[in-house]
Amino acid sequence: MELSIASLKAAGAFTGAPVKKTVTWWNGEEELSATVYVRPLSYQSAVSDITSMSQDKEGAAGRIASCIVDESGKPIFTVEDITGEADPERGPLSSDLTMALLGVIGEVSGLGKRLKLMKRKKSGVSSSSTGSAGERSRKQKSESHTESS
Repeated sequence: MELSIASLKAAGAFTGAPVKKTVTWWNGEEELSATVYVRPLSYQSAVSDITSMSQDKEGAAGRIASCIVDESGKPIFTVEDITGEADPERGPLSSDLTMALLGVIGEVSGLGKRLKLMKRKKSGVSSSSTGSAGERSRKQKSESHTESS
């Protein structure tokens, strides 16, 4: 493939519109659900990840802020909204909601599928021939014990 906008578009290399999902989390004893729009991991999320690291900010908060958007694709959170710095009285996003949002981001971005593919490729058949490699050495470690008298 020759690299061009057209070939990348045909290959699905652009993230497109946000994906509508339902996210569910627990608030104490109560299960809550909300509709969210998730932008798959993209250039914007990579920049957010790098910016978060370079400014000693929370990477997970940057990931949520860049990927959880409104229907038109505009972020609904800032990193500070998630960490609680935007409103110390309100505090940070709950742990359960944070994990649920990260989970739905991974789901939309196909992270589990990619990890499975990477593992499958790594555990696949080697390209080198083992037929001519000969038998493995079975050399045992010799243990020598010396006794002092």
